[in-house]
Amino acid sequence: MTNSENTDQDQPQPKPQSLPWYRKLHWQIIFGLVLGIAYGLLAAAQGWQQFTDDWISPFGSIFFNALQLIAVPLVLGSLVTGVASLSDLKKLSRIGGKTLAIYIGTTAVAVTIGLLIVNVLQPGKSLPESTRTQLQEQFANDVSARELQAGEVEDRGPLQILVDIVPNNFFSSASSNRNMLQVVFVSLVVGIGLLQLPTKQAQPLLDLFDSLTALVIRLVDLIMLMAPIGVFALIARTITGLAADDFGQIIDLLAALGFYCIAVILGLVTHMMVTYLGLLKLLTPMKLSVFFKGMAPVQLVAFSTSSSGATLPLTMERCEEKLGVSEEVSSFVLPLGATINMDGTALYQAVAAVFIAQAMGMDIGLTGQLTIVLTAVLASIGTAAVPGAGIIMLVIILQSIGVPTAGVALILGVDRILDMMRTVTNVTGDASVATVVAATEGQLGEPNLSEVGDRIRTHL
Repeated sequence: MTNSENTDQDQPQPKPQSLPWYRKLHWQIIFGLVLGIAYGLLAAAQGWQQFTDDWISPFGSIFFNALQLIAVPLVLGSLVTGVASLSDLKKLSRIGGKTLAIYIGTTAVAVTIGLLIVNVLQPGKSLPESTRTQLQEQFANDVSARELQAGEVEDRGPLQILVDIVPNNFFSSASSNRNMLQVVFVSLVVGIGLLQLPTKQAQPLLDLFDSLTALVIRLVDLIMLMAPIGVFALIARTITGLAADDFGQIIDLLAALGFYCIAVILGLVTHMMVTYLGLLKLLTPMKLSVFFKGMAPVQLVAFSTSSSGATLPLTMERCEEKLGVSEEVSSFVLPLGATINMDGTALYQAVAAVFIAQAMGMDIGLTGQLTIVLTAVLASIGTAAVPGAGIIMLVIILQSIGVPTAGVALILGVDRILDMMRTVTNVTGDASVATVVAATEGQLGEPNLSEVGDRIRTHL
């Protein structure tokens, strides 16, 4: 071996160059978001809704569908391997009990925060009678459709939710992301079953599910290359859909329901800042700056898609790589959270129910407010992780406290905007609980600072 070869071998290998800030994922998504808002407002003002629907919106649909495409395989693969990797069922029950307790506890806190804010601000009393009548007439057809859906839910027996969790055909369940709770159940059962098998018999299936999970995580990186374009298209479609070629309609809606929107957003922000950050500060060594930096792309995608289920693949990847949550914990806690942890939805339902009662001049009293807490917490468990599902559960809550369901028309105009905000709260809660559970189980490692998605960008 020559001296030159020795010298080259002894030299430290150069570190891969980091991308400039404007090419990092979260900044690119922010650019897409801002441009989408700007284009959407311009399109609404110029009456370009049809052009947007034909030439812009499809890119948002493609991005949304691609995320949904890998959600079921990810839940199946990660949850099976996560459960099967646990040493025994005692560990599974400990992690599961801890996860459920935190999820239910934070949901109850979220509803309470929402009720406190809506009772203090009383946004419903500031809604003029003429505006209330106009909104009820404008959205009467939408309310009728939601009432029919809510009626189907109400006609079910008290234990029907347990029946619905157990599918009679797994492939039918896996064909729709609305059946994610059934997919979670089957994955848990399969994982527990593999725990009972001898290692020799279980290993081939474990290898299969492990490879499936690894594949899906890598597909997330490829799909996220389209994130800036997808976010741009989704936001543009949302704004033009609200305006319907009449820019003044957005202004009128925000003017009429702005105080209500402020109450909901204030509640969501308070819950995230107080509840989630409080848990992180008290129960984990995680720096808040690390948490928010790691979760920024997840929150932006959640905002644009309004679906915690579609955002799940990215949530899992970022929690494992950027927050240091072990795969064992993330594969169990996050799919479960995307299914049953709907803090943002529960808080919004509490605010919306009281707002509608206030707007109609009704006093629901302490008993009614306690009913809202109980119903919203239970309803959040069965709410699908898809856009708009919370409205159906809101109809049921209104019926439980004796408020006319026609009042839902008062909030439908701005529901899409608030749906985006509450989805951000939902995914932030999932990640916070996963971090807390990992920390309490001694499975919170050092975050991996490498950006797989950004490394892909350097080669394109």
